[in-house]
Amino acid sequence: MRKLNLKPLAEQVLVITGGSSGIGAATGRAAARAGARVVLAGRDAAELDKVAESIRTDGGQVTTVTMDVGIEEDHHRLLQAALEAYGSVDTWVNNAGVSIFGPLQSVPIEDQRKLFETDYWGVVYGSLTAVPYLRERGGALINVGSEVSDRAIPMQGAYSAAKHAVKGFTDALRMELMQENLPVSVTLIKPGSIDTDYTRRARNYMDVEPVLPPPIYSPEAVAQAILYAAHKPQRDLYVGSAAKIMSSLGHRAPGLMDALGGWLTRHQRSDVPATEGGDGLYEPGVRAATPSPSKVRRHSYYTEVNTRGKGMFWLGTGAVLLVGTVLARRRH
Repeated sequence: MRKLNLKPLAEQVLVITGGSSGIGAATGRAAARAGARVVLAGRDAAELDKVAESIRTDGGQVTTVTMDVGIEEDHHRLLQAALEAYGSVDTWVNNAGVSIFGPLQSVPIEDQRKLFETDYWGVVYGSLTAVPYLRERGGALINVGSEVSDRAIPMQGAYSAAKHAVKGFTDALRMELMQENLPVSVTLIKPGSIDTDYTRRARNYMDVEPVLPPPIYSPEAVAQAILYAAHKPQRDLYVGSAAKIMSSLGHRAPGLMDALGGWLTRHQRSDVPATEGGDGLYEPGVRAATPSPSKVRRHSYYTEVNTRGKGMFWLGTGAVLLVGTVLARRRH
């Protein structure tokens, strides 16, 4: 059996899709601060250049590639650009994504298909580009899923479905690579609500601007989980205790989660009337009217516990499962 040894971050080259903002940008900055060489990919060349300039100003090494993750050939071009810039790739992060807010019956099928091209097929294309390279030299494949990979929520049905598909693909790929005894770590990251331009870039079919249900965490908390998985093999990592609780309740008390649909719907609706246009579903863009969250948690203590050793992992997991069990029993 070939041993899986991931390099220290300071010796790595990381490829990160969705690198022009949010989680991708935060991960790129944190990786560069740790000494890694970074390849950031995204559709918006101008925004990529801004992130890259901030990294270079801090002394980091970075190159950018303008691409669309929904186009298979672009991933091969991304790999080639990384090899030309740095000679190798050690970690590949499939992070790009977009959402749609609104009842499923109101969302046109063509929009749902486009979402899947980015959120699901973008992960598939990236994974199937990275793995043939990584299988020969070892490394990490990290796919960014969501808390809704485990439990769907209303008003983001297409996004939930795509993230369910990402989980299924990632789990199956991991098992297949394990059977081949390949030195490739495959990780699924499951963030909760994160303070990015996510709602501003989402297509909206509600009568008000969308917001994310609390608690809301900073993108740096997700970057911490991604970079931990880049040098310490992980099966999956949740970002935020709320994400773990949602998953646990979804499995242990699905009826309770169904009953919380009204709460979840209300907490995705702001009091700001919806504006038209400006989303990022088909082309880069944002809407100006989406309100910012009033409170953002800079750190996820649950995630920190899970990235500090096995003893702390089980302590944190036990605490979350206990909370989930108590809530489920109260319902009955």
